[in-house]
Parts: sequence; structure tokens; C-alpha cells
Amino acid sequence: MIGIIGGTGLSAFLDANLLRTEEFESRFGAPSSEVSICQLHGRDFAFLPRHGHPHRVPPHKINYRANLDVLVRSGVTELIAVNAVGGICGGLGPAQIAIPDQILDYTYGREHTIYDDGSALDHVDFSFPYSGKVRENLASAASRANISVLTSAVYAATQGPRLETAAEISKIRRDGADMVGMTGMPEAALAREMGVEYACIALSVNWAAGLTDELITMHDIEEALAAGMKDVKKILACYIQG
Repeated sequence: MIGIIGGTGLSAFLDANLLRTEEFESRFGAPSSEVSICQLHGRDFAFLPRHGHPHRVPPHKINYRANLDVLVRSGVTELIAVNAVGGICGGLGPAQIAIPDQILDYTYGREHTIYDDGSALDHVDFSFPYSGKVRENLASAASRANISVLTSAVYAATQGPRLETAAEISKIRRDGADMVGMTGMPEAALAREMGVEYACIALSVNWAAGLTDELITMHDIEEALAAGMKDVKKILACYIQG
């Protein structure tokens, strides 16, 4: 089954038919929400809002392990994460979309592995953090939807919930990042540990700090979310349709 983790701006998948909701117990604690089993174009998929519904859980408090665990328990084998980001590279202005292929992790203090209870241990290969198959299928879905996307980009995950300083973005840019967000890790690594094919569709909602003379406002972010999320949903619909 395909799974979708909704981020900021996508806390409910209203374009699909809701078949049922499922609640699973997780050994990692409580997830952000129950899992919604939905149907679109005759295909079932699972949906979970990363920040809860309504949007309430900040990035550093999300129980990423429980979220991934309940999606796996619902039958998900391939997972698309929707992430709102700040654009750093030239092709990622507000309302533009990327399908990243690499990650830089600046987060700290988050539960980042399922192998911490002493019962088992595996050092997973994370050289290429996103599933090539899911990324290719997302790019194909974007093409069928006539939506231009960046198909190679580096996602930098920061701690949040505050936005970054201009100096931090300058450093992150020198490190090679094309975008900055707060929820890309440890989600991607946990998906790899759990054996799930995982990829990200990233929507730029603002230029990152210091890249323009303008201050970042929630009003501007919400406008970019409203415009760009329409395209994200079109891509997801094409992906689900297959």
C-alpha cells in the first residue's frame, strides 16, 4: 500500500474518499494521529498528518518512530513524505517543488533509531537516503501532471520550530543544501530501518533567511502553501493513479 505523510499545509486529504480510520498501538508511544485509509482513482492509500489534525505538534516533538510504525502496521510499503521547506537554490522560490535525493541532518535530541532497546542492532546503509524507485515515480507523476519539479536536490533538516538565522542559512548553503526544513530527519532514516521505500516531495514556501531583503512572514508562507499545495496534490493524485 502507498502511504502519505502530510506536512504543514496538508493535514487532511480532502480530495479522496475516506474509507475508514485505524488506530494501532505502537511500542514507541502515541503517533501524531490515527491512520486514515482513503481511496482515490479506485486505489486505496494510507494517510497520516505529521503534525496532527489540527496542526499542533512542533517538529522537535513529533513521534517519528510511532508515526512510521503505525503506517507499517497498516500495510504501507512505499511512503511519500510531504514537506514544507525554505528555498536556498535558485530554482526553489516560493510555491516551487523539489524531489530531493540527499539529506544534511542538523537536528539533535530526537529519537532517531529503532535500535536503542538492546534487543537488536542493524547499521543500515544510508548513502542514498531516498528510494530511487519512488523518486522516479514521483518525477513521472509530476510530468504527467505538467508540473515542473527539481529532481535532484539536497534537503537540510534543522531543529525548529524557529526559523533559521541568515548566518545559519549561509553556512547551510556552503554545506551544499538546496532547501531547509524541520521534519526530514529522522523520518527518512527510520523509514530505511523499517524497510519502507521512502521519498520526499518538498514544497518551497519561502526564500530561506537572508536570501532576500524581506522578512519572512506567516502571511507569505500561507500564500505559497495555498498556491503550491494544489500542485503537490495533483502530483500525488497522478502517483496514486499509477
